[in-house]
Amino acid sequence: MRAFFLYLARRESFKNFALNFKFFRNTASRFIAGDTLDDAIQAVKQANRRGIMGTLDLLGENTLTQEDAHSAREELIQAQDRIDKERANCNLSIKLTQLGLNLNPVFCEQNLVRIAEHAKNLDNFVRVDMEDSSCTDRTLEIVERTYRNLGNVGTVIQAYLYRSERDAVALVEKGIRIRLVKGAYREPEEIAFRRKKDTDANYVKIMKRLLESGTYHAIATHDTSIIQTALEFVRTKKIPRNRFEFQMLYGIRRDMQQKLASEGYNVRVYIPYGARWYPYFMRRLAERPANVIFLLRNLLSERKINGKSHSDL
Repeated sequence: MRAFFLYLARRESFKNFALNFKFFRNTASRFIAGDTLDDAIQAVKQANRRGIMGTLDLLGENTLTQEDAHSAREELIQAQDRIDKERANCNLSIKLTQLGLNLNPVFCEQNLVRIAEHAKNLDNFVRVDMEDSSCTDRTLEIVERTYRNLGNVGTVIQAYLYRSERDAVALVEKGIRIRLVKGAYREPEEIAFRRKKDTDANYVKIMKRLLESGTYHAIATHDTSIIQTALEFVRTKKIPRNRFEFQMLYGIRRDMQQKLASEGYNVRVYIPYGARWYPYFMRRLAERPANVIFLLRNLLSERKINGKSHSDL
């Protein structure tokens, strides 16, 4: 099933077909804040009122022209200004292919530096998301240079890659903040764990290194077992609750988000928005069977309302 949804994530033609169905649109709206920055800011404010921080992700990757990459950069700067104006507790998450990584790495790095400089002037932080393995080395190189010059940039490590423990150690030695995730792309078995239990074991191993490092890192997971392991580890090691944060995705495990926040842990929700939401949404379906179940429930609910009629489809 995971491979199937990751395949569909690369097929925009399926998006055009699926949008004809109300249940698909309804399900997507659970995981995407909306098409506009206004929608995203409202989602941030709602999270902040619940004691939860936000990170905004302007959806879109693999831009085809430098003009598109430039436009994305300006939208991200506008988002930073809006966060500052609204006094929202929020930062940005960005993808380097959105800024032109596959067009011209130097041009991409210049765009990232411009965004990071603007964030620094606003006393804010930028997280560079990790994409598929073809981008890993270039992403780490650009992040490390930008961090060395500005200091307010972090990145992401994907636990399903064999290389990730080594990469995490190198970043920790430099003091670079990491968001640890399991990984959402389809990767060959030569470079990535195939079995969930192996990915989980690597995640926990890297997580413990991060929590003990003294740098402020993000533990990004919805896995109850891993969250419990993290809580037990920080209690045993007497790691202060303000030395790390949990991160979860918008629309997923809201109960756990609130529970952790109410217990005094730092919690941040990843809030995606924008018109180019389809690949992101399909990867979310691929990641968790619970998300597919939610999609099917929407389908069954709609069929119940409409009977056998498809007039609304």
